[in-house]
Amino acid sequence: MDAKVAIDVEDSPYLRGNFAPIRSEDDFVDLPVRGELPAGLAGVLYRNGPNPQFAPRDGGYHWFVGDGMMHAFHVEDGRVRYRNRYARTPKWTAEHAAGRALFGSWGDPRSSDPSVIGLDGGVANTNVLWHGGRLLALEEAHAPFEMDPDSLESRGYRDAFGGRVTAHPKIDPETGEMVFFAYAVGEVPLSSTISYGVADAAGRLVRRQDFEAPYCSMIHDFMVTRDHVLFPVLPLTGSLERAMRGGPPFAWEPGKGAFVGVMRRDADVSTIRWFETEACYVFHVLNAWDDGDRIVADVMQYDRAPLFPNADGGAGAPSWARLTRWTFDLSGASDVIRSEPLDDLAGEFPRIDERRAGLANRHGWFAAQRRRPGDVRADALVHIDFATGRRSVAGFDGGDCVSEPVFAPRSADAAEGDGWITAVVWRAAENRSDFVVYEAQDISAGPVAVVELPRRTPFGFHGAWRPSA
Repeated sequence: MDAKVAIDVEDSPYLRGNFAPIRSEDDFVDLPVRGELPAGLAGVLYRNGPNPQFAPRDGGYHWFVGDGMMHAFHVEDGRVRYRNRYARTPKWTAEHAAGRALFGSWGDPRSSDPSVIGLDGGVANTNVLWHGGRLLALEEAHAPFEMDPDSLESRGYRDAFGGRVTAHPKIDPETGEMVFFAYAVGEVPLSSTISYGVADAAGRLVRRQDFEAPYCSMIHDFMVTRDHVLFPVLPLTGSLERAMRGGPPFAWEPGKGAFVGVMRRDADVSTIRWFETEACYVFHVLNAWDDGDRIVADVMQYDRAPLFPNADGGAGAPSWARLTRWTFDLSGASDVIRSEPLDDLAGEFPRIDERRAGLANRHGWFAAQRRRPGDVRADALVHIDFATGRRSVAGFDGGDCVSEPVFAPRSADAAEGDGWITAVVWRAAENRSDFVVYEAQDISAGPVAVVELPRRTPFGFHGAWRPSA
């Protein structure tokens, strides 16, 4: 393919090892299979992640800002084919034509080429969602970017949602609605304004409202139940003033406090009630649901935000996430969130059977760091049965690392958790990747099928399973 990639390895950990970008867009068919792919497993696992096209212009490269690349594993009749393509955003297209990086890290205009000042710098590199018959690549600060579900051809921004949509919309399994938000919206960068939006099952915008948060926070994920929506405003703060002084645009600032705004989905944003908790950070939510006069939310909670500096620019202390339950009492006078740990393993990228999104769930899965707590490279998959309290683990040795687990149901009407877990494993000794399939409730038994790729798939963020029609 004509990917015209020229990466120079610099002194960034996110440009080395399996963080480093691959240099080709490929099509692999009828890949070798060890074990047996389940007869009922038919569909596509999509995975999204950063794959910078060129060496960065400055020393500020961060894993979060690389050009998006979509990976697709098509499973049918016991066979797997693979395809990967860049999300050809305006940024990617301009840099591809120039043959070099043009945008500074985080889109910083001070280190960007003058030719791209004012040009859209989105990278579409974080999540992937199937909604309204469209495949959407998502990231923090731009509208969803549409790609063809089979060819992965770029179709451009899907400007149907009234502006930006951040990386973690929720699909209501009962109505098909997409409930979403965006933070730091408006004309002024790094504002404290948040947007709340809803699109119907066909992808048509039906609601969008703005409101003011206590301060600008990097809000990667949020919580949606059948009746409520919750907005966590935690002290990974954004500051234009700090950035203009040469400091970090986003930094850990625990003195700002930690808040979660709660409102009914059918209410006006003026009704938001702000609950409080001790300074902490959450990138990802497992699930949330209504329980009478309470709301329960299971989150991966850090003591402080990882991967980001302190407000003075100094390096932050190590931190790692553990599965934690937050309870909000809507009937009482207290606005304090009750917090209790559910598991002691360090982990990230929690997932459920998405048919239980916003409803009470029995099963959950996440990627864990057994040997290197706080390292984004996971060496285990974990299943928790919340009804029995049983935890099962599928571990990886020899430096192998595993992606976020993605659930695929055995059938549309199968019981919750009846199906398979799909994931991608980097084989460190061979420097290549495998697509793996597990029985979802018996992952400790090992994979039922391992599909071998001839090269590696770089570490990415999120994935989605789309069953065959």
